[in-house]
This record gives sequence, structure tokens and C-alpha cells, in this order.
Amino acid sequence: MAGAIIENMSTRKLCIVGGILLVLQVIAFLVGGLIAPSPTTAVPYMSVKCIDVRKNHHKTKWLMPWGANHCKKLRDFDEAVSRQIEANDIVFAVHIPLPSKEMSPWFQFMLFIMQLDIAFKMDNDLKENAEITLDVSLAYRDDMFDDWEEIAHAIEIRKLKCTFGSPKTVESEGRHYDCDFLPFMEIGSVAHKYYLINIRLPVNDRKGINVGIGEIKDIRLVGIHQNGGFTKVWFAMKTFLTPSILIIMVWYWRRITLMTRAPVLLEKVIFALGISMTFINIPVEWFSIGFDWTWMLLFGDIRQGIFYAMLLSFWIIFCGEHMMDQNERNRLSGYWKQVGPIAVGSFCLFIFDMCERGVQLKNPFYSIWTTEVGTELAMAFIIVAGICLCLYFLFLCFMVFQVFRNISGKQSSLPAMSKARRLHYEGLIFRFKFMMLITLACAAMTIIFFIVSQVTEGHWKWGDITIQVNSAFFTGIYGMWNLYVFALMFLYAPSHKNYGEDQSNGDLGVNSGEELQLTTTITHVDGPTEVYKLARKEAQE
Repeated sequence: MAGAIIENMSTRKLCIVGGILLVLQVIAFLVGGLIAPSPTTAVPYMSVKCIDVRKNHHKTKWLMPWGANHCKKLRDFDEAVSRQIEANDIVFAVHIPLPSKEMSPWFQFMLFIMQLDIAFKMDNDLKENAEITLDVSLAYRDDMFDDWEEIAHAIEIRKLKCTFGSPKTVESEGRHYDCDFLPFMEIGSVAHKYYLINIRLPVNDRKGINVGIGEIKDIRLVGIHQNGGFTKVWFAMKTFLTPSILIIMVWYWRRITLMTRAPVLLEKVIFALGISMTFINIPVEWFSIGFDWTWMLLFGDIRQGIFYAMLLSFWIIFCGEHMMDQNERNRLSGYWKQVGPIAVGSFCLFIFDMCERGVQLKNPFYSIWTTEVGTELAMAFIIVAGICLCLYFLFLCFMVFQVFRNISGKQSSLPAMSKARRLHYEGLIFRFKFMMLITLACAAMTIIFFIVSQVTEGHWKWGDITIQVNSAFFTGIYGMWNLYVFALMFLYAPSHKNYGEDQSNGDLGVNSGEELQLTTTITHVDGPTEVYKLARKEAQE
């Protein structure tokens, strides 16, 4: 009777905890959907054609498209031809941001893509597989009357991928090609108020530089940066969640250290998952408001990579430790086949990120996709990572199937137990299945919300209420995985209750105020659980 009461209390506590976590999950989605603005903003920029007729272009002042010291402008290239101005003396200037605005560190990053307006001309056609050479410079200043300070200068090559929808005849002259967007620049911080981009298209007939690229009419840029309002909400969530996970981690590890035995593999992996979640949560981004830390994007990718690698490893070990096989339990080496693909895939993605954003720390105009070798290398890393991911999920699905099959088989031995002990272990098995379903639900929600955020317009409007879908996706999924890690450490913390084998009269011998451990692997202070012993006995038979 006492065991039944305890199990009912434990199940009730589980329902209460689940209800609280569900409410917090809904709040996480609502914070992004109702409070935060859209995560990013795209701003179009039209370059201004400036004239620079001095001999040494790179040692002269920067050319401003507008303002008190604006450059001498060209309306179009026909004017340049009539005034006998060479292509090497034309500079495309773009000021960031637009007039009467300022950039802010709250924008976090700037990503720019380029679109070229190329007109068809019979005597200056666009060659197949044409490449355009860009001589680009980036500068900054924090006051409209300060001098510009150079950030970066590079000569970059971009492949042109354009199509022409009309016959290439004299009648079609002047019509524009339909060209793909080109990656242009990415900076991991917005530490200054004003930025200036100067773009030159150097022409050298002897070396074939910028020959056969058609008649370029204009250069357009689209700048994408994070919204300041979203950044503040994001920082607030990180600041709130960091101590929450730290507190549960300290409590969880203290419960483990109070045991007289050494921590088992599953406990170590759950703790490591908590550490990786804390690593993501720590709001070091606050320092980016006062410091020019261009490496924050790369650092963020590394933090996320560590967490997801740890999460995938945890799922494998979580299933494996519940398969109730004495020979391979509690040893990390027993999971090398499943964890190996995770390590290889994570390493490939890390190398790819270092080849892209690592190089951009020195040259923000660099893109690994602009060359044949770079594209093949990047695709190789991504394909290998994709193969490893597929292998991982095959292993995971097989292990999940085995776990549920084994648990179903073990349930046939439960009727031979006393009523109280049977209720206890039925509760343990139920809660394990419950945790597995929660895991699948979290993974499914992540995929579903990602797809929804990609196919929708970014917001839903219900009457006077506007819900930012993309913001809700970021805050909701981020909060969901924090709650998932919190729930794992709360539900799988070791218990200090001892259900001895001599207690078979239906009385578990514990006080009604004591909590039951939810894991099927450790309940005793000095040894494994009765479920584990039962499973081992059946496996041997």
C-alpha cells in the first residue's frame, strides 16, 4: 500500500514538473513571437559611380557617395565614354547606413550580398563562365567629421552565373541579364557608426582581367544585420537561463558526489550535456557591445557545434545504457561505432567553418565558394558530414527500437514481483518511455519550426496581433533545449533510497516524503537497480 502511494506521488510530481516545463516552453515561444521584432533586417544599397582620376588611387582619400565631401559623380557609363573617363578611374561607393542613420553594436553582424546589373551588347557580350575581379576596400568612422580608417582591402574574384531570356540580337541590346547574387562580405561585429565601401573594377586587356564580363550598369548591395530589439531579447534570455542551468548542474552533481560509488557513464554524459548547454548560455555577447570582437560569429558556431555533438552522443548513450546488456554498459569505448560518426562529422563541419569564417577574420570579403577548389573542398566536408549524420540516425533508430523491445520483454517478469515493487518499476519504465517521447517531440519541433520559418513570410497577423514566426522559432527552440537539459538533470539525478531485495511484502520501506529516482540504471547507493539485475539475469538465461 505504501509503495502504491509513493508511486502515485512520484507520478503526480512528474506531471507537475511536465506541466511547469510546458508553460515555460510556451512562454519562450511567446517572448519571440510577441515581444521580439524580426531577427534580421535587409537593407538595399545602390552604389554611386564616382570619378577618381588620380594616379595612385589607393593612397588618396576615400570616395564618399554623398555628404559634404562627396565625390564627383557619373550618371552612367555613357557619360564616362563621352568624357573619356577610363574604367580604372571609376569607383563604386556605398555608404553604410543610409543617410541620417547610424549603425549600432546591437546589430551584432553585417552580411552583404552583391547583385550586378549587366546589360547585353553585341560588341561586349558576357562570356560563358566569366569571372569578375573586384578591388574592394572597407573603412569606418564614428563621427561624420572624422577621417576614414581602413578595416580591410582585398582583390577578390567572383564567378558570374547569368542567363539571358531573349535572343542575342541587335533588338535585344540594352536588356539586362538575370544574374545570381554573389557573396560579398561578412563582418562578425558592428562596433562603429559609419562604414564606407569603395569598389573598383580594374581592367587589364593583356592579363584578361575584367574582359568579357558584359556592360555593367550598376552594382547593388543588400546588407543584412541583426535587429537591435531582437538582440536585447536574446541577451535577456541568455542572462536568465545561464544561472538556471548552473543551479541545476550544481544540484545534480552534488547528488552524484553524495553517492558512495563512482559516477556511471550516463550520469557523466548528462552532466557533460549540462556543461555544453551552459557554454552556449553564458552571455559573453554582452561584451560585444563595448568591444570590436569580430570572432563572435565563429565562436558562436563552435559553441553550437559542441552542444549538438554532445546532444547526439547523449541520445546514443542514453539508449545504450537502457538496453540492459551487462557486457557493454558503462563504458564509452562500447559506443565507438555510434559516436565515431558524430566525431568525424563534427570535425568536418569545424574545418569547413574555419575555412570560411576563420579566414573572414582577416579578410571579410573572402568566401570559400568563389573558387573551384574551395567549392569542391566545402562540398566534400558537407557531404562527409551528411553521410556521418545518416549513419548516426540509422544507429539511433536501431537502438531505440531495441530499447523499447527489451523493455517490453522485461515487463513480462514484473507480475512475479510484489505489488509495491511492481508498481515502482512500472513507474520507472513509464517515465523512461515518457522521456524518449519528449526527446522525439523536441527533435520534431525543431525540424517543424525550422521548415515553417523558411516557408512563411516571417510573421503572422491575427487582427491587431502580429506574431514574428522567425523570432518565435529562435527563442522557442533555444528555450526548449534548455528546458530539455534541465528536465534531464532533474529527473535523472541519483536517489539515495535503498530498496533492499529482502523487502518483498509490498512495502518499499521508504518514507512518503522521499522521492524516487527516475533512471532505470542506478537506484541503490552501492549497486545497480533491481531492474538492471533482473535484466542481467534474463540476458544470461
